[in-house]
Amino acid sequence: MKESPEDIFTKIVLEIFKVSGMLNSEGDMMAEEFGLSSARWKIMGAIAQADHLLTVSEIARTVGQSRQATQRLVDALKNGSLIELEENPNHKRAKFVILTKEGELVFWKLWHKQLPWAASGANALTKVELYSTLSAMKKLSTYFSNNK
Repeated sequence: MKESPEDIFTKIVLEIFKVSGMLNSEGDMMAEEFGLSSARWKIMGAIAQADHLLTVSEIARTVGQSRQATQRLVDALKNGSLIELEENPNHKRAKFVILTKEGELVFWKLWHKQLPWAASGANALTKVELYSTLSAMKKLSTYFSNNK
């Protein structure tokens, strides 16, 4: 029996859920020594990798989660002195979220810690598979962002 595109897409989604759970577990283990979870690390990564200052709402869109969930993580990181809020001249209430010096240090320590892990994961795929997967994930991300 030939699988329909919908069947194949559903199988892809289920694999993404599975891999996402595995990545979260791996991230939790790597970030544990810094008192972080993969969820908090993800927020720090969005801030560190952005090419401009971000608000909580912009971080939420970047990482694909609700503003409320992102706000809870931002609050926890702020309480841990890893991020701070900066005035936004374009909006009185939506402040910019920035890494503190301590936050930058922790983020880059984690970045370097994960490099051997990333190299190992990359070795599981060919370069063509890596680029193809990245391209497909970006297309899905764009599609779902634009069709809410």
